Formats: sequence, structure tokens, C-alpha cells
Amino acid sequence: MSIPTDSEQRSTVIAAIQEVTNKYGINAKELLDRIKDVDEEDANQQSLLYALHHISIDQPNWTFLASKLYLNELYKKASESRGYDPSQKYGDFYQLIKLLTEKGIYSPSLFGSYSFEEVDELMTVIESTRDNLFNFIGLFLLADRYLARDHEKHIFELPQERFMIIAMTLMQQESKEKRLSLVKEAYWALSNLYMTVATPTLANAGKSFGQLSSCFIDTVDDSLDSIYLNNWDNARLSKDGGGIGIYYGKVRALGSDIKSFKENSSGVVPWIRLVNDTAVSVDQLGQRQGAIAVYLDLFHKDIMNGFLDLKTNNGDERRKAHDIFTGVTVPDLFMEKLQEVDDSGKSIGYWSTFCPHQVKQIMGWKDDKGKALGLEDFFDDTGRKYFTEKYEEAVNHPLLPRKTYRAMDVMKRIMVAQLETGTPYMFYRDEVNRQNPNKHILGKGRTSIFCSNLCTEITQNMSATQIVKEYQDEDGNIVIVRKPGDFVVCNLSSIHLPNAVKANVLGRLIPIQMRMLDNVIDLNTITVGQAQITNKKFRAVGLGTFGWHHLLATKGIHWESKEAVQYADELYETIAYYTIQSSMELAKEKGAYSQFEGSEWHTGDYFQRKGYESKQWLNLLEEVRVNGVRNGWMMAVAPNSSTAKIGGSTDGIDPLYAVEYAEEKKNFKFIVTAPELTHTTYPYYKKARYELDQRWSIKQNASRQRHIDQSISFNLYVRHNIKAIDLLNLHLEAWKQKLKTTYYVRSTSQSEIDECQACHS
Repeated sequence: MSIPTDSEQRSTVIAAIQEVTNKYGINAKELLDRIKDVDEEDANQQSLLYALHHISIDQPNWTFLASKLYLNELYKKASESRGYDPSQKYGDFYQLIKLLTEKGIYSPSLFGSYSFEEVDELMTVIESTRDNLFNFIGLFLLADRYLARDHEKHIFELPQERFMIIAMTLMQQESKEKRLSLVKEAYWALSNLYMTVATPTLANAGKSFGQLSSCFIDTVDDSLDSIYLNNWDNARLSKDGGGIGIYYGKVRALGSDIKSFKENSSGVVPWIRLVNDTAVSVDQLGQRQGAIAVYLDLFHKDIMNGFLDLKTNNGDERRKAHDIFTGVTVPDLFMEKLQEVDDSGKSIGYWSTFCPHQVKQIMGWKDDKGKALGLEDFFDDTGRKYFTEKYEEAVNHPLLPRKTYRAMDVMKRIMVAQLETGTPYMFYRDEVNRQNPNKHILGKGRTSIFCSNLCTEITQNMSATQIVKEYQDEDGNIVIVRKPGDFVVCNLSSIHLPNAVKANVLGRLIPIQMRMLDNVIDLNTITVGQAQITNKKFRAVGLGTFGWHHLLATKGIHWESKEAVQYADELYETIAYYTIQSSMELAKEKGAYSQFEGSEWHTGDYFQRKGYESKQWLNLLEEVRVNGVRNGWMMAVAPNSSTAKIGGSTDGIDPLYAVEYAEEKKNFKFIVTAPELTHTTYPYYKKARYELDQRWSIKQNASRQRHIDQSISFNLYVRHNIKAIDLLNLHLEAWKQKLKTTYYVRSTSQSEIDECQACHS
């Protein structure tokens, strides 16, 4: 391309373009829209394109200049705190660790693991020039929230030191002969912005407080003990910065009996209000209030007795819980009922709801150990519809109380709440359990996964913790003995897709990323004991991605295209292959997770169900059978809002909010432009979130979901005046395309929804 080489000529051209845009009241973006076929031989037209490239959307490259100015400020503040010449940019790394360890900010384990010589060697690896990769908002967020400060809030740590501390922390238990090389490799991945770690790891690695995992999921049993002990666990996890999902589907409904006294139960709503108060009262390290999502089954009697109205602004405020998030678990049968119509097109599908306590009392279903089972304990597996059989048996039982509605009326209540509040999230329970590689533990048709987490990307086996006895010991202490259930933990990190794909480093990046994730499990100190046990039992991790729209734009792929759907399929299959291979290699080195035998990783059913039939995949299948895998679950795509901004890219797998918009939080407001915005990428960003046909987003996500063993934080973006039938059809399409979950329904009428920072890996 011919462009003006003389700087004065360039300035003249840019000034001329600015004069034109000012005179006619249009901006550079609109001018770009009017340019059609550009003659490559016409120097004037090439000069015009050059100028537009540099001033489009008010000169987006300003953000890197602003970042450099802010960097100088950070260098100055850190040098003042640590006592060195700011012209050096970075001071002595060993002295930083020594100083912050003495102040109680860093954990003493760093000094216990690394010698002076090792720290000195690692200091030589730190590349201050990589600070220039940050745009302004990314650097600001990193400095504001994550760089280490003393108790008086003076900044001590700099960006590359934070990355090195994370690398050292996550590799400190590796064997001494290869530890330093692994630290350097982890630092390479982080400092080049090829990946990010989850917010708790980014904030707390190397420090003497906080934990490293992102989100947790608990199951509440139908007992006073379980309800209150769950709330105690919620408080302890919130204090340490964890986001929480809770399944309430086992708790008896409004009007059920208690100890044979009829109609005494107040149902789930008062208990959820208690959870809401805990979320508000116990904040996360003083930075934000706790974040908790509560899930309930669509066949639970309280679904229409207040649950769907918990966050709405109409109705009795005494039955509201505005500060928690809600999710519904949806069986295939319900979605089928929505499609039952008569000859005139009128919906005729009916849906019954039950109290789980009454179902267990009356239906008499039991497992092989004699434990009573409810509807929630079954799912429709491939080849047999276990849940449907039990549901129809319950509907036909003459003595079992129920409330029956038109299925469409239930769905209308869901959609009204979604358009007003963004929730409830949708959790397609049959598809989740069908695709579960660890469903062997309970057997055919038995539900292992009851709900998802706060951000809908985690799907792992769950069970309630129980009190088995309470007694007084010989010292007079009251001892409560709890039998731990499977209390889900998710450990997250995410690939920066545009950076990693452009550099062609996925094959190098994913093995070190999986090792970092796996090491979090052994390093973590979770205050809730049963979560710690579950974490080590299944060794579940969630390798994810962000920057999907950014990647499409740089590759010249339109969002609404078959090409984007196909590319999602190909790219995420590649990511899945490297991820499973990396977990297999870790198992070969350190051993498989404890529940591997009999799992679908072990039998090969996982690979066969996915249709992985190439020679490469078949070879990997055999290697997995022989060596096992280190992690029971491996992949999950989180929302990645904050850390995507740190990486200078677009959120998760979401489309861009707008080509230019204001990003506002409690302590800043910035004008943000699309990453790598030029006249070349602009056409691929031009159509933003609320203008895109969401059916293309669903198709893309279905291609992606095929290769993800857990789930994906996937939002639906709709106009505030969307017709009910159109929103219904989006939900039906998501279910038909075999999505496991959907996250928020984001409407243009809603104020911006605050998301859980914990999952923004």
C-alpha cells in the first residue's frame, strides 16, 4: 500500500480530514462507511486511508500513549516506596520480596522456597519493556486492584513483578531441578499477555492472605442444620473472595409439613433472603460485597411461589432478595412441553410442580443404600428418559400434591424476570448430566450435577455435606462431625485468543497453563474443609478463553457468518486437544485424579461421544487410557470482563458492546474503543451486541460447547422491546443446539449488570 512518507504531508492530510469531518458534522467512522472501492494506485486515496487509520474513532492509539505516561507515574511511586532511582524503572527484586515479607504482605513461603541466587536469576528474566503491551485501562485496572501495596496503600509492586510472583508461587512445589525453568515459562505466558489467571490468583498469589480459586458450588439438604451450615460456609468463602452457587432444590416448599405438622414450611424464599443478607454483610476483602447465585428446579413448587420474583421490583418486599442472582434448572421435558400446541397454535403443554419433601415421602424411590430419592435425582440420559419416567409417575400419583400450570405461563414469568433483571440463568440439567465425564460415580440416570456456579460455566459433581453426629469429648468440648459432600471448586485461567493465535503459541502455552491451574489445587488453603477435599478428589480446573470478537475482527471474519461458526469449531477443538493432552502428560508425571477409573476419560466414551475420530485423537485416547488424566474436568469459559480489559481485548466470547463506549466503575470512567481498531477491522466491529442476530451467537457457542467438557458463560443480548415469541425462540434454539447453560439475558432497558469479579479469569 502506498502511504505518505513525509511527516509534514501526513499531518496535512490528517488536518484536512479533521476539517472535513468537523465541517460536515460527521466523524471518521461515518467517513469510513462512505468509502467504497479504493484505488490502490491513487496516492490521494491511500493517503486518505492512512489518515483515517490514525484518527478513526478519535485516534484509538491514544490509549497506549496514556499508558506510558501512567507507567512513569507507577515507576516513580514504586521507587519512592522502595528507595531506588525511578530511572531504573524496576528496583531490586529480592529486596522487594524481603520488604513485603517483613511487612506481612507476602507469604514467607516464597523465601522458604527460593534462594537468593534463584531470585537473582529470575530478576534477570523480568522484561520491563513488556509493560508497553498494556493499554491505559488495562494498566489502570491492574495497578488499582492487583499490584501489591503496603497497609498504608503505598504501591510497591510493578506489573512484571506481579507476573513473576504469580509464576514463582504457582511453581514453588515443583521439583528443584526444573522449577526455575517452569517459573520462566509461566512468566513468559503471563508477561506476553498470552493468558491471564483468575482474579483471586491474580490478586492473592504470593500474599499472606486470601485464596486462589474463583468460584464454589454447594448443595443444601432439606434440614435446618444444612441450611445454616451452608450459610456459615458462604460467609467464610465470601470473606476470602469467592463467588458462590447454591442448589436449593432439595429444600421443602411453602406449605409442606414439618415433623408431620401440616402446612408449616415457609418454603425456600425466607432462607434465600438469609443468603442475600450474608452476601451483603460479608464482603470480599473489603473490595465488593459477596456474590451468590441460588438455583431452583422448574419442577419445585416454590418456582412460582416467589422464586421467579425474588429480584423483580413488583410484589411484597418481604419476599425479595435483590442482591443475590437466580438460576433455574430446566429439564428437556419442560422445553418439549413448551412446543405442544393445538391445531390453532395455542399452547397446550402443562407443567406440574411438587414439593421435594412430599415426593420423597409418597413416591418411595430409593437408591441401593435405601436413601430416599426425589425428582431432582434423575435425568434423561441418552437412550432412556429416567427423569421423564419419574415425572410422569409423580403426575399420575393420586396422593401426591402438586400445582399445575401451562408450561408457557411458567416460561412467561421467567422471561419477564429476565427482561427486568437479567436473571434467572438457564441450566439445561439433562444435557449437562449427559455430557458429564464423571457420571460413573452414581450410575445411569442419576443426577450428579444439580446446578452451575455464579457465572454458569462450571458443571461438576455435587452432593450435600451432612452432620452425622454431635457429641461431647473428654475435655468437655462439643464436637460436630460432618460427612463432607462434593463441594465444587473451580480454578480458572484464560487464553488471550488474539495474542496467542497470532503468535501461534497454543501448543507451548496450554501445557504451562494447565500445570499452573493444577498447582493451584495443591497450594490453595480453602477455609471450608469439604471444598478442599473435593478440590483434591477431582482436581477440576477450567481453562478458558477471551477476546473472541477481537480475534474475529483481526482475522476478517464477520460475526454473523458460517465462517465464524466453523472457525469456533476448529479453534476450540485444537484447544481441547492440547488441554487433554497436557492433563494426560501431568498424570503421567504426577498421577491421575482419584476418580479416573470408570470415568468416560478412562472408558473412551468421552472421545467417542464428541466424534473425535482422527488418528491424532485416537492416539491421544489410547494414551489417556494408559496414563489417565490429572484433572476430572478441564475446560470452562468464564466471563472475563476485568482481566480481558487488563489484556486489552474483548470480554470472553461476547460481541463488543460498541465500537466506542464509556467504561464506568466506582472509581473511574474511560472512553474505550475496540482493540486494534483500524479502517481494516472496523467493518467487523461495526455491528455490536444488541444489533447482532443472536441466533448466530448461539450457533457459534454450540460449535464451541462441543469441545468444552464443562460450560460457557454465554449472554443473550436483546432489545428492550423484543417480542415474547422471539425471546422464547432464542431459548428454544439454545436448548436445541445443546447448550448447557445460558448466562444473563441482557436487555437494552437494563442498567449495566455488575458481574462477579471472581470468575473474570
